[in-house]
Amino acid sequence: MPIKFKDTEESYDRRTGKTAISYNYMKATPKKDLFDYINSPNAKPKKIHKCVQELTRRGIKIQWRDKECSK
Repeated sequence: MPIKFKDTEESYDRRTGKTAISYNYMKATPKKDLFDYINSPNAKPKKIHKCVQELTRRGIKIQWRDKECSK
């Protein structure tokens, strides 16, 4: 199974009566969203690790910096 970034979302269209399902896979998530999640203060370590693995799979090198040094 592919890794998910968020839970699967179902949206119901009242006009047509159909339910549209959107799957949020890690490989389809934009690079900006992955970096935003890594840098967020309430990010979980397990999901951070999954984001870092996805970025390295794409061939993106991550340069870690301290928060104090960047100010």
